[in-house]
Amino acid sequence: MNDVKNYLDERHDKLDFYTKAITNAHGQNHPEVFDVRQQYVKLCLDARSGNNLDKNFEELRKTTNNYAIPNDVCPVFEATYHMLESADALNAAS
Repeated sequence: MNDVKNYLDERHDKLDFYTKAITNAHGQNHPEVFDVRQQYVKLCLDARSGNNLDKNFEELRKTTNNYAIPNDVCPVFEATYHMLESADALNAAS
C-alpha cells in the first residue's frame, strides 16, 4: 500500500495535470476519460486515507479496458494510462 501511495504522491502533479488534459483533448472521442479523471481523484483520496485500493483499480481497469491505448490519442494519454497501470501493478504486488 505504501508503495502505491508513494508512487501516486511522486507523480501527483503530473497525473493531476494529465488526467485533466486528456479530458480536454480526447473527451469528445473518448468520453471514458471523464470517468478516468473522477476515478483518479477518488484513488488519490482513498490512498491518502489509507483505504484499500483494490476496488479503485478494478474500476479503472473496467473503464480503460485494462489500460488499452486507443490508436488516435496523444503521448500524454498514453503516459497517463501507463502510470495508472504501473500504480495498479504496485497495488497488486502489495
